[in-house]
Amino acid sequence: MRPLSKIKHKAHIVWPMAALTLVLSLTFAILTGCARKTEPISRTGFYFDTVVQITLYDTEDETVLDGCFALAEKYENLFSATEEGSDVWKINHGNGETVTVSDETVQLLVTATDYANTTGGRIDPTIRPVSELWDFGSEGNAHVPEDASIKEALSHVSYDNIRFGTAPSDETGDPVYRTVTLTDREAAVDLGFIAKGYIADKMKEYLLSQNVKSACISLGGNVLAVGEKPDGSPFRIGIQEPFAESGKSLDTIEIRDTSVVTSGIYERCFYQDNVLYHHVLDTATGYPVENELAGVTIICDSSVKADALSTSCLCLGLEEGRRFLDAQKDVAYLLITRDGTQYRSPNFP
Repeated sequence: MRPLSKIKHKAHIVWPMAALTLVLSLTFAILTGCARKTEPISRTGFYFDTVVQITLYDTEDETVLDGCFALAEKYENLFSATEEGSDVWKINHGNGETVTVSDETVQLLVTATDYANTTGGRIDPTIRPVSELWDFGSEGNAHVPEDASIKEALSHVSYDNIRFGTAPSDETGDPVYRTVTLTDREAAVDLGFIAKGYIADKMKEYLLSQNVKSACISLGGNVLAVGEKPDGSPFRIGIQEPFAESGKSLDTIEIRDTSVVTSGIYERCFYQDNVLYHHVLDTATGYPVENELAGVTIICDSSVKADALSTSCLCLGLEEGRRFLDAQKDVAYLLITRDGTQYRSPNFP
């Protein structure tokens, strides 16, 4: 067994990335001067190995919730690496052959590889051969793999192994991606560091199409507020204190019509010989990344962007991560180190 050392290499968070629980405050306000015409409705399900909760404030139409969870099921059947027959499952079991998948799957994989390139491979959608060895996604089965097995799996981790095929151009003249090929037969992809953000954005699009203008979407560490509460008040979101009892908030922020995504190292983890092993894996060594950061919270309009940025920063470490985030437009952040020190951007609420 190899204990963690002070390593500063490439890193990536594995699927699913329920790294940090955001505690959603669902206090239902009463409209001043008159009785509410609509009571909030809420539903909870379990997809992508995480709890999904949707709360609608300005409609009592349960069919809208049906539509949200139909989307959750749809995207699990596209993006899950463990769901047999999903697009990602087909890519990973293609044995080097070209696989035809949905346009959305390719779009998300293209976005994932763009972030891999931007971070110099610190996050990499082809991390799955390594993450499978650690098995953080299974209750009680996570363990430290043999070092030789990790080194073998690492030899198949490179986003350069992904090839995209295009169908004839559509009427706009833009190429339409429809195929994916892994040039390494042993390579495999995992979209865990970005998929939940994409799904939250798509749920928001759907809700707006149904004339829902006040809602809250929660997918584990991803919370997206649609508008504000019907009485004009903001949504209040609690940020979990690292390594504290679940539900203990470090801070509470108020948001309107934006996304809050947090990644951290203190969930999906275990101790062995007094060493903490967590699910944020270093793509240079195959072991959990070790740097100053315990948690990263990102606020921005795009949930998919917030998802990717929170993971990227957590993997880059404190100083490099801050520089990376400061270069982004319209992004607010809170970084929490392992010793509890907080670093906030000037625009963080």
